[in-house]
Amino acid sequence: MDTYITVPLYDANDRCIGRVPYTTNLDQWDGHNYTDGSCGCHLGIGKTRAGQYYFVHGSQWEGTRDTANICTEDEARSAVIAAGKDDLYARLFGERIPDLAD
Repeated sequence: MDTYITVPLYDANDRCIGRVPYTTNLDQWDGHNYTDGSCGCHLGIGKTRAGQYYFVHGSQWEGTRDTANICTEDEARSAVIAAGKDDLYARLFGERIPDLAD
């Protein structure tokens, strides 16, 4: 049986609606660490079986808890494009990142 870390998933009303796998798949290498841009903080994205997208917010800081929050598909697409994660975009949305160049 596969084991993995899960985090609580919250909806727009801050109600815990379940648990999802922890991920840091939106982190970037800054030359020293993988991070979301803030020291000790991490960001991931996923999709529930019901098709809802969510952000995972992780932290290495003592006293903080890793959580996940539902987001819109537009927010999810924008975050993956901004992170430049072509493979992740294709896996989540079933298509390539749009090329809008002339």
